Amino acid sequence: MIKELLMLLIGSSLVSNVVLSQFLGLCPFLGVSKKIKTASGMGAAVIFVITLASAVAGVVYKFILTPLHLEYLQTIVFILVIAALVQFVEMFLRKAMPALYQALGVYLPLITTNCAVLGVALTNVQKEYGIGTGIVNGFGTAVGFTIAIVILAGLRERMEYNDFPGPIKGQPAVLLTAGLMAIAFCGFSGLL
Repeated sequence: MIKELLMLLIGSSLVSNVVLSQFLGLCPFLGVSKKIKTASGMGAAVIFVITLASAVAGVVYKFILTPLHLEYLQTIVFILVIAALVQFVEMFLRKAMPALYQALGVYLPLITTNCAVLGVALTNVQKEYGIGTGIVNGFGTAVGFTIAIVILAGLRERMEYNDFPGPIKGQPAVLLTAGLMAIAFCGFSGLL
């Protein structure tokens, strides 16, 4: 059992990276990856939200939606759960870490509409993961998001000092870098 959970953790974070393999969560990935500090703060917030959303969504689905035969409401219910969790994170960061709250700006409330968060909850239901397995999948997915966004932020910080040709400067260079990262992460596909 532990071996399967470890394989799921590695698979969801590296092999099936939510950003670089599934292309979910690109808005905060590209928007908040200018500095490593803000990228790691966003990664921590996403880890918290996805892991907790996986747990709560799993409990709600198993103990409320399934017994009442309301499975068709899963998307709406999961969005409400995610929105509530993001509000909690936003209130916590505003009080405890105002600098990070300001740095994340509009991207913090966008976690609510981050398709990666909803995608994990729906994947857990679709693959019929139990609550514990869903939490591991959610945590692994969030760690994979954090790895990708921190790597991109580090590369973007280094790219600030490079001289690019006119048409490639700015966002095109970032998109090319993200594409090369996605190709590099394809190398993990043989890992499992």
